[in-house]
Amino acid sequence: MITGDTFGLSLRNLRQSKLRTALTTIGVSIGIASLGGMLSLGVGFQDQITGRLMQAGLFDSITVMDPAILGGPGALLAERGGLRGGRGRGATPTPSPKLNDETLKKLAALDNVLEVYPNLRVPVELKIDDFTRTLTASGVPMSSKGQGSFQTFSYGAFFAGDSDASCMLTLDTAKQIAEQNPGSLIGKTATLSYASSVTNTAESLNVPAGLQVQRTETSCRIAGIIERDPGGIPGGGGLTGIMVPMGMAKTMDAQAIVNLQSFLRDPSQAKAYGAVTVKVKQARFTQDVEDKLRGMGFTVFSINDALKGAKTAFIVLDIFLSLIGSIALAVSSLGIVNTMVMSILERTREIGIMKAIGASDNDIRKIFLIEASVIGLMGGFVGVGIGWIVGQAINIGGGIYIRSQGGTPAPLFYFPLWLAAASIAFSIVVSLIAGSYPASRAARLDPIQALRHD
Repeated sequence: MITGDTFGLSLRNLRQSKLRTALTTIGVSIGIASLGGMLSLGVGFQDQITGRLMQAGLFDSITVMDPAILGGPGALLAERGGLRGGRGRGATPTPSPKLNDETLKKLAALDNVLEVYPNLRVPVELKIDDFTRTLTASGVPMSSKGQGSFQTFSYGAFFAGDSDASCMLTLDTAKQIAEQNPGSLIGKTATLSYASSVTNTAESLNVPAGLQVQRTETSCRIAGIIERDPGGIPGGGGLTGIMVPMGMAKTMDAQAIVNLQSFLRDPSQAKAYGAVTVKVKQARFTQDVEDKLRGMGFTVFSINDALKGAKTAFIVLDIFLSLIGSIALAVSSLGIVNTMVMSILERTREIGIMKAIGASDNDIRKIFLIEASVIGLMGGFVGVGIGWIVGQAINIGGGIYIRSQGGTPAPLFYFPLWLAAASIAFSIVVSLIAGSYPASRAARLDPIQALRHD
């Protein structure tokens, strides 16, 4: 029997049992829609997380830290292996190179490094009109414009220049100052006060006798208000409420006493940077530059390190969601078996006639396998369509609800082409597996007994 006749006979058999074929196809499509929908949910979560990190430019950023300067969380993470440096756990500790301006020049000269800048965070007292609050002022390089938290502004805009005497506030901080109209703060002058020097005078501020911390004030114009806090460096402290240009931050950092305990132990060490950010030219160079930095004795951290555990979690999530979605597909595969078995019973005499005129067991087996694969193909296409439509409906409804709550909507379900193709292919494979037993059973029929069947 030639291949064309086999396909034609299989399609004719399916058309003769339209209702049963349609019901079986619907069962398969529901199973594929369930499986594809679950997987698209996992893909959507992963795409949101990795997509946001890519937009924030974090995949091409490496944080180089000095636990001795940071103390507290940074040192604790380093001791527990949370931040990997150039030495292994249990090895004899070796001091890391100091993160000063000379070291930054060396890091900037490394291959595939785009720029290097310090993570400057200065405790300040913010004064705007009658509002006073202690916050942390963070230095922001001009290269951050249009990235991460600085992609969109609730009010205002980014700094005009690196040496501009301006600042930006987070929306939460702005609402604390002017709850009814945060945008009214744009253009106003803020005063930043911070500890700046030590002189031989009477004891004050819990400093040993003979020392006194003086305070310095600087003014800046509020240029913009961002929606969310950009946060701090890993292990480097809490959130920030105000941001200043990197040039201004360096001036403040050169004057300020950021870590009083470090200053009292070693004034020269206190002026070393607690952490710096190394930006690579492309994300694919991140791991190579990390390895070089560890070889130089630095303690480094990047999103790539954090995502190694996250990728494993995503794999586990995808497996879990696949198992849930496969339940419906398993039930639908039983429907294929039932359809094929019933078809054998109805066509037993027909099978006997085909064998009597020369059809081989392999020809009979092919007919039933082709029928099963056609059901799987149709069910796969319909299932993918159902899954995509349901996912889009949930995305639209979820977006409306999230927007009503003041959040930023993001798609929950993401159905890429590769997932659609994989779902259809999997549907065909499952259908072939489900139809293999009925096909083998039909091929084993004795033609004499089949011809006697009523």
